[in-house]
Amino acid sequence: MLSPSTSGANALSTVVIYSGGMDSYTVLHRAIKEGLEVHALSFDYGQRHSKELNVAKAVCKQHNIPHQIVDIRAIQGLIDNSALTNPDVSMPEGNYAADNLHTTVVPNRNMILLSLAIAKAVNIGAARVDYGAHGGDHILYPDCRPEFVHAMNHVAGIANFDPISLHAPYLELSKADILRDGLAMGLDYRDTWTCYEGRDLACGKCGSCHERLAAFAANNVADPLAYEITSAQANH
Repeated sequence: MLSPSTSGANALSTVVIYSGGMDSYTVLHRAIKEGLEVHALSFDYGQRHSKELNVAKAVCKQHNIPHQIVDIRAIQGLIDNSALTNPDVSMPEGNYAADNLHTTVVPNRNMILLSLAIAKAVNIGAARVDYGAHGGDHILYPDCRPEFVHAMNHVAGIANFDPISLHAPYLELSKADILRDGLAMGLDYRDTWTCYEGRDLACGKCGSCHERLAAFAANNVADPLAYEITSAQANH
């Protein structure tokens, strides 16, 4: 699945789109566990805060993983009609649903980031690009759905002389499944940031916090991050 021919590329090397969140953190370590030479790639696209990027930088430094943060803030004016890229847009709260979290969609984000990651893979001779699209995002984000991922995989196979394989290992799975896999690998999720806000503590009210807390609850494990308010409190 999602694996075009990779003649001319190094099949033992991959570029991982690494935001600093728990999904990409798990994808990163899954690739390491495969024995691949991992190159972590993060993007500053003018998002609401830089906390995730700081977490990503610290994790890569701790584990001696090659890491590049690409500054593409020049495009911010093209994608600023989102609560994630414009602090003047109110951040919605509650569980993931199309009606209340539509403003968190960043226009064309994954196509942009994947395109740049594919370019890096070609440039360094890697055979693959990994990213953390998962089933929980399908309800809201078109660029996390299987149709998009398969289409981008096809494009990655024909856009350059050396085809690149797009790898989304959790495409059909939930955030709870991702966490379960990471816990089985012994990962420490205090080294991640999920909240849409960038304050000292996770807010516990945004959709991202709700989904994260639900994943930990489904695995009967306490989230190691501290919250201003838990999703259970937010619902009362």
